[in-house]
Amino acid sequence: MSLALQDLRNTMSSYKRATFEEDDVSDATADTASSPDAVEVGFRKGGVDLLGRRTRLEVLLSVLLLVSLLALLTCLLLLGLGFSSDSGRGLCLTEACVSVAAQMGEAMDRNVDPCSDFYQFSCGGWVRKNPLPDGRSRWSTFNSIWEQNQALLKHLLENGTFNGSSEAERKTQSYYLSCLNTQRIEELGAQPLVDLIAKIGGWNMTGPWDKDNFMEVLKVVSGPYRAQPFFSVGVSADPKNSNSNVIQVDQSGLFLPSRDYYLNKTANEKVLVAYLDYMVELGMLLGGERSSTLIQMQQILEFETALANITVPQDQRRDEEKIYHKVTIAELQLLAPAVEWLDFLSASLSPLDLNDTESVVLYAREYLQQVSELINRTDRSLLNNYMMWTLAQKSVASLDQRFENAQDKLLESLYGTKKSCTPRWQTCIGNTDDTLGFALGALFVKATFDKHSKDIAEEMINEIRSAFKDALDRLGWMDQHTKQAAKDKDSFLR
Repeated sequence: MSLALQDLRNTMSSYKRATFEEDDVSDATADTASSPDAVEVGFRKGGVDLLGRRTRLEVLLSVLLLVSLLALLTCLLLLGLGFSSDSGRGLCLTEACVSVAAQMGEAMDRNVDPCSDFYQFSCGGWVRKNPLPDGRSRWSTFNSIWEQNQALLKHLLENGTFNGSSEAERKTQSYYLSCLNTQRIEELGAQPLVDLIAKIGGWNMTGPWDKDNFMEVLKVVSGPYRAQPFFSVGVSADPKNSNSNVIQVDQSGLFLPSRDYYLNKTANEKVLVAYLDYMVELGMLLGGERSSTLIQMQQILEFETALANITVPQDQRRDEEKIYHKVTIAELQLLAPAVEWLDFLSASLSPLDLNDTESVVLYAREYLQQVSELINRTDRSLLNNYMMWTLAQKSVASLDQRFENAQDKLLESLYGTKKSCTPRWQTCIGNTDDTLGFALGALFVKATFDKHSKDIAEEMINEIRSAFKDALDRLGWMDQHTKQAAKDKDSFLR
């Protein structure tokens, strides 16, 4: 499977509120099977899915790197506040400290004047020693670390015995090993997806379908199969109160990396043609007849374009305060009545016991209102076709080589890079991480984390928070009201 495949799948649900990484989306190869550059969004900030978003294990690794950087920042703060080396703990000469210091030194280019080109001074050595690998359109330290961790996970999953472990860990190993069984995958061909489509009511593209099961299809493709047409749903910490989790709903539904691909048709004609060709080829592989499949896939592409028109651009989503809206399920029902929200959320988040008073955070209030209107005025057969299409493209990674080859053509048009020869085990590690990231992350932690690591990390964080509060009191340009608000925000962090 292409290194770009997982990135393409992940961005399906990641066209969400802006992050500091959003400027990289258009350049992201779908390297996710072997890198963490994709930013997944299903369960917000830790979940999935098609063209950008970090998986749960990758988020874990990123947090570890962030903690290390924050520790360095703490040292700089202490120095800046006038602490001498004698009052601290002295120079760290542990194996880890020496190794990290050496890596940072090797990454620098000391021949460059930092006042003239600070980036080259800081990173020139790393760029020189790490040329862009074949088949990649980007490469970073995250990619390198992820490849090292993949090798460790490969050893765990192929050599570990999980008979006495949790069911989740046993399923993780079983999923990975089944992904390696390419002979069985080729024997099954498209049949697993064909059977699934029939089970949930059929697809107008390939055969008879149930016209009256819009909500049932929506619940299935969005819940167990995480395709997330129309919008994304997840559970994560409330940004305004990190002590509690809250249901979060955001805009979603676009297959291509950005709404601009749909709206700027002249500049993106090549990609749109390749996308339509890909859609038709998948439809035919699942049993559709070419002429009717082409017509219906064109309609789906037009529907996605309509979604792109109401999707809020990322540059208008940078301020979370402005896009954050907390409502009840009852209020959400009034805002977007095309969906039976209590039924949908209860099915998606089972076994949670929900009622109309449950809080939901919306990050695209206007979009949800408009997508409800779009659903109400769209023919049911087209809605069914669109939802089944999201399910089909979500399932490509689990199907035979014909589906992979079809997607590779699209990825080359999107990113300008050809499929690299990724070992099957790397592809399967990426797929397992995307599907069972929490369980895979638990295996990784058990195998690699020293039992005192958490205590050390918590101590560093507490020191950073203490330095932050001290620095606040020294700021002459900030009024007392703002200082207190910052301290209150800090007290909510856990």
